Amino acid sequence: MELQLVRVDYLQVGVTSQKTMKLLPASRRRATQKIVIGDHGGVVTCFGIKKGEAMPVFKTLPGQRITRLELGGALNTPQEKIFVATGSEVRGFTKRGKQFLSFETNLTENIKAMHISGADLFLCASYIYNHYCDCKDQHYYLSGDKINDILCLPVEKLSCIRPILACQDRVLRVLQGSDLLYEVEVSGPPTVLALNNGNGGDSGEELLFGTSDGKVGLIQVSSASPVHKWEVRNEKKRGGILCIDNFDILGDGVKELLVGRDDGMLEIYNFDSTNEPVLRYDHALSESITSIQGGCVGKDGYDEILASTYSGWVTGLTTEPVHREGGSGEELKISQEMQNKISSLRNELEHLQIKVLQEREKYQQSSRSSTALSAVPAFSVNDKFTLNKDDASYSLILEVQTAIDNVLVQSDVPIDLLDVDKNSAVVSFSGCDSEPNSNFLLATYRCQANTTRLELKIRSIEGQYGTLQAYVTPRIQPKTCQLCQYQIKPLSLHQRTHFIDHDRPMNTLMLKGHFSFAEIHSWVVFCLPEVPEKTPIGDSVTFYFQNTFLDTQLESTYSKGEGFFKSDNISTISILKDVLSKEATKRKINLNISYGVACS
Repeated sequence: MELQLVRVDYLQVGVTSQKTMKLLPASRRRATQKIVIGDHGGVVTCFGIKKGEAMPVFKTLPGQRITRLELGGALNTPQEKIFVATGSEVRGFTKRGKQFLSFETNLTENIKAMHISGADLFLCASYIYNHYCDCKDQHYYLSGDKINDILCLPVEKLSCIRPILACQDRVLRVLQGSDLLYEVEVSGPPTVLALNNGNGGDSGEELLFGTSDGKVGLIQVSSASPVHKWEVRNEKKRGGILCIDNFDILGDGVKELLVGRDDGMLEIYNFDSTNEPVLRYDHALSESITSIQGGCVGKDGYDEILASTYSGWVTGLTTEPVHREGGSGEELKISQEMQNKISSLRNELEHLQIKVLQEREKYQQSSRSSTALSAVPAFSVNDKFTLNKDDASYSLILEVQTAIDNVLVQSDVPIDLLDVDKNSAVVSFSGCDSEPNSNFLLATYRCQANTTRLELKIRSIEGQYGTLQAYVTPRIQPKTCQLCQYQIKPLSLHQRTHFIDHDRPMNTLMLKGHFSFAEIHSWVVFCLPEVPEKTPIGDSVTFYFQNTFLDTQLESTYSKGEGFFKSDNISTISILKDVLSKEATKRKINLNISYGVACS
């Protein structure tokens, strides 16, 4: 059966974060569902679709940015209560828009991830996990690296509460109460979690995960040890995963896997005879897909895939066919309903064009006044600077809620700009005087009309470190620009890993001195990527790294007053020695340095 879907754009709200759009449960099977979405303006919007038009149900007042939106309710009942995380507060609304909960948590940071199961509320800040039951504190856990998402296995199928944290260091942390039960290593930094089939499968222990480098996998999280079921590699070099859902869009009784990526690719996978996912359908949107869900939205009886994007568009891919009458050589007949809709849209467009001209003229007149004030328009930049293991290059992704005019890239360290197939911007290079000003690169990317997302590829040289700056200018008036800065680290091509080959001959570097654990950790953060900024718990820590370009490895173990580094690349040891010596000298700390050179 061939899958044919038609795209429909329903509504645009403000800029949205990951997992902030949901479909409310339907009143009956295959009846249309209401959509609820939260944006960075703090507004929760609930609406339904009637005759192709968005009909509002309720809309809240603006407030702090909404970072998560989840549905909840009593166990084994329709989940139709709306919960939003905004700042360090959780608010609850009924499906009619009445607020029934305002819970100010004891978190000192903003909430980054949230999950709700019955009376249990699971919240995560950057490194902190909290479990509340009926708004009373139950459990707490401090993670070793940043938490990207949280999920709890279904309590209805298990005899215990089993929260799972998706952490930046390529680890899923399975908790029991306030304790770590065990860790599950995955192939990339996990960014999103979802229950397989929407309910965890037959056992309730099956967990889907998506990574920032574009992989999707399934793990069975049992109480004893995890079982890796399958993993879909990112062979087509597409974007990272931001959202996952399961829905039977084919109507064959088996739910398909829905995936939304940060490069705007929406993918639908079905399963072969061995229960391995196979890509069945994909569709390209022009911006990041922050949420995805399957349901019935536009018309009774017609299923569709609903997605929300970074700039706030709510878009559907519906199974409802587009009816066209007329054969070859005949004029196309349009229904009266469609004619009325086209006429209404034309009138609305003319009205908006007149209004824009009036406001522009009004602004020009006021700007000539001696008392004129010009407000700088605010805009949001969604950026991502990550190392690609496959080609040892950095991807810099810049996404703006409005069209980008140009991006100026400047670097005080030698770097190369590589070609990107998806990039249609025109690049021009300016001459740089690198000696007195340490200015090695100055390039301008001029974007085509309606470009809201720009992807650049950069390759650095290890041992040369500094700052890369991107000046983003959108197509808005008056002209304004936003500066984004990224650190090129001394060992910039190294990537965190969880194991190394201990049989290789290793060069060693040992440091001793009067420095604290926090001080040497800050030096390692300065030298190497993917190291958590927060000082680790305990008296010492060990990190493993792999060079993505040369495939060499590095082991770093350090504690208060002592640091020990091992690598099979002598250049890595030399760079570490130079940089760590400089950092210690800045703080007037004397170091006792000793080496060991491997004999092959």
